[in-house]
Amino acid sequence: MKLKWTDSLGIAQVLVEKYPDVDPRYVRFTELYGWIIQLSEFDDAPERSGEKILEAIQMSWIDEAD
Repeated sequence: MKLKWTDSLGIAQVLVEKYPDVDPRYVRFTELYGWIIQLSEFDDAPERSGEKILEAIQMSWIDEAD
């Protein structure tokens, strides 16, 4: 499955699996961005990201981690 920036839940699910010991509440957006664009499932233009997109992904990750 290829993930786009708009697939916040899908990206969050992959991040939960890849980084099980990370508390997403304390991840900086710059770090989150780097992790996302390195995911093998990620297939979108890196420059299409923005603060609102990263925030949505982080919130989904927090929900999935709980």
